[in-house]
Amino acid sequence: MTTYLLTADIGNSHTVIGLFNGADLSCKWRIRTNRGITCDELAAQLSQMLALHNISFSQIAHTVLASVVPASLNSWQGLSRRYLGDAPLIVADAANVRMPILCTHPYEVGADRLVNALAAYAMYGSALIIIDYGTATTFDCVSSRGEYLGGAIAPGLSIAADALTSRTSKLPGIDLFSTPETVLGRDTTSAMQSGFIYGFAGLTDGILQRLIGEFDTTPEVLATGGLAPVIVPHCSLVRKTEPDLTLEGLRLVFEHIQKNRK
Repeated sequence: MTTYLLTADIGNSHTVIGLFNGADLSCKWRIRTNRGITCDELAAQLSQMLALHNISFSQIAHTVLASVVPASLNSWQGLSRRYLGDAPLIVADAANVRMPILCTHPYEVGADRLVNALAAYAMYGSALIIIDYGTATTFDCVSSRGEYLGGAIAPGLSIAADALTSRTSKLPGIDLFSTPETVLGRDTTSAMQSGFIYGFAGLTDGILQRLIGEFDTTPEVLATGGLAPVIVPHCSLVRKTEPDLTLEGLRLVFEHIQKNRK
């Protein structure tokens, strides 16, 4: 019977779930984060997704969780213990991520940012800047020696769009996954799409240009997160996209801890 490692990155807006068979990501899902969901409701939801791939709870050997949402984390912990028979490994802060963190307050850095940095350095082995387009837009910097240096945090695209439409009387909600043909919008919807998509591409390149100037060597620049495919095509300084970076980082943390236990 094939067994799997279940990984889950529980974000403010979405939760990304992945199943690993060794180093291979067999399947993944993106669901909305529900702060009020119970562990039983979550188990029913996960069971249905697993059934799509003919996988049962009994095939999940271990669980690794990263979360910035305490209420949802509690439900995931209950799911793991009650239905999977395993106490999950929780990557909550710097304690579980084996890389030097050169920040003034290391324990303030979110677990998702750290596992992104860990996975990216394992992949590239060089100086890096990682942009994660999620609820917030984060920029994380890693030195050529694999040290987490810090970065920058900006509002996320969805947050910015929600703020604009909620504070204006006549501006409509828009589809952020639809790019206008030209920057010059000919109607309100295309003008808003232009402002958000090209505006965030400009924000990305502007911050990157300044961050790159603070490195001793030219870093690799890569992006991840649900909205990366929307923004990255319009950026001039982002070279690569790694959609499964956080899940890969969770797998690496688990494998490192397992090796140290032997």
